[in-house]
Amino acid sequence: MPDTARPHTPPPAPLPDGLSQVALWTAAAHAAEHGRPAPYVSDPWAADFLHAAGAPGGPPGDGPLQRLLPDWAVVRTRFYDEHLLTAARSGCRQVVLLGAGLDTRAFRLDWPTGVHVFEVEDPALLSFKDHVLDWAPPSCGRRTAVGADPRGSWGEDLLAAGLDPRRPTAWLCETLLYHLQPAQVESIVSTMTGLSAPGSTFGAECVNAQAASSSFVAPFLDALSTTGIAWHWQLADPERWWSECGWEARAADLFTLPYVVQRLAPYLPLLGEAAAKCVFLTTGALREPK
Repeated sequence: MPDTARPHTPPPAPLPDGLSQVALWTAAAHAAEHGRPAPYVSDPWAADFLHAAGAPGGPPGDGPLQRLLPDWAVVRTRFYDEHLLTAARSGCRQVVLLGAGLDTRAFRLDWPTGVHVFEVEDPALLSFKDHVLDWAPPSCGRRTAVGADPRGSWGEDLLAAGLDPRRPTAWLCETLLYHLQPAQVESIVSTMTGLSAPGSTFGAECVNAQAASSSFVAPFLDALSTTGIAWHWQLADPERWWSECGWEARAADLFTLPYVVQRLAPYLPLLGEAAAKCVFLTTGALREPK
């Protein structure tokens, strides 16, 4: 683990505003999880990110959704960890993390041989992240940090960094998309699709438009608005939306996954039907041309 407390080490550059707060909330969840006897996510750098940022790493407010969020972040991470490893073992040796945040998948997962992980993220956030990682060796074959705002134009930067659009790619937009305006999401997905070869996959958490106004979710969104962050992009039918973009998609039935049931069991009395489906963990594959 990198030593972030050495007196001769200069402090990292400050984190950018906005979505870096979400990255810190996830890091806080990972740090707490790493200390469990049998963690679902083992991230030895998460606590170092919090220490270097000097941030408590918690979302605003104290409603039931806020209390659930750290455990939710852990099961979401576990879900997409497994999705990416399955894709890599099935032939996607290129993995692109759009809005990679402070997650350390390139370092903490047991990747098959020859996987190249690209992290597309705000340059300032990547600079902070690399400072804390302190030259730790990745567990994948190669890791490339692509300093480009994932909300803007990043396709050419990714190609210049070495992505081969003729080879299958596993894409992940874990928490990025629903913070953006619909037009931004459409632009990102269009670029992603245009750079994808047959056999490519994707993963993305999507907000359920029908649950956002529920008594479980709405108070959290009100608290979130005080930070300048919002859930702008919401879907009622993620499978249809992704299909129209060229992807065969499915939303996971979360309560068929043992680790989800085990971790979220204490919250089940709080979860009505709408609350239990307030987001979709969506995955899919590029649709074959007819």
